[in-house]
Amino acid sequence: MEFFKFCVSLLVLQTLLTISRITATVSPSCPVVFREYIGALGKNVTFSDVPINPNVEFHFLLSFAIDYTNTISPEPTNGDFLIYWDTDNLTPSHISFIKAKHKNVRVGMSLGGDTVNGKNATFAPTSITSWVRNAIYSITKIAKEYNLDAIDIDYEHFNVDPDTFAECIGRLLYFLKQNNVISYTSIAPYADDSVQVHYLALWRKYGHLIDYVNFQFYAYAKGTIIPQFLQYFETQRCNYKGGKILVSFGTNNIGGLSPEHGFFDACTILRSQGKLHGIFIWSADDSMKDHFRYEKLSQNLLASAT
Repeated sequence: MEFFKFCVSLLVLQTLLTISRITATVSPSCPVVFREYIGALGKNVTFSDVPINPNVEFHFLLSFAIDYTNTISPEPTNGDFLIYWDTDNLTPSHISFIKAKHKNVRVGMSLGGDTVNGKNATFAPTSITSWVRNAIYSITKIAKEYNLDAIDIDYEHFNVDPDTFAECIGRLLYFLKQNNVISYTSIAPYADDSVQVHYLALWRKYGHLIDYVNFQFYAYAKGTIIPQFLQYFETQRCNYKGGKILVSFGTNNIGGLSPEHGFFDACTILRSQGKLHGIFIWSADDSMKDHFRYEKLSQNLLASAT
């Protein structure tokens, strides 16, 4: 264990010395993708419950790993991540099974989220260097144990300036990709100024390391209509210029453009314009009650675009 920590420390030092010289990275191909967050709500959903279309790339995102103590009054741990998803039903053996059964499936973990035990999961590093070192060690350990392919960044609360957030996350993503810990990276911002300023700082400096922008379009007001949705999409294309913006909706009766009110029609329009890179849903836990109706429709639409 100590030897592993020593090796990580050496690799972190190498990362810090070389990262400023890196301006590009080789990413895996990013086809049309369907992504689904899973495991945050403790509803006993499993990977095998979710229908998987063999003709799309399918990413499960375990929700969440959080650098907070698992206590009644959680406290930040400066990059020492703990697992908060449903570990009874989403285990390493379950991942091995679903990936062996479906060759198009990848599994990742999402970092952060909104709350932890009722408290905001605030990004609160002690310092850039110490947070990056701890995050590399703890995330690498989880990724290897669970045989993960992807990392998603979903912090929604911050007590640091945007540049500090960008440096912490950017250096982490660089290390994880450079050392083949994971293959895919994504961020999950939404249209709130205090959130966007942090993710845009990250994008400006480290956007070349980010494969997907899982934009939370369901954070817009409930009752969004198709023209509004398309305008929101264009706004985020401008914000994250050159990025693969994934469209989204929630199955928990949250806001945005719902499937009942034209989401798939909007997707068809984007597909005709060559702008539909993928769809993600929040979340499998909520979708189980309707037998994953919209997961099937989403994947069918994406499969018809390939």
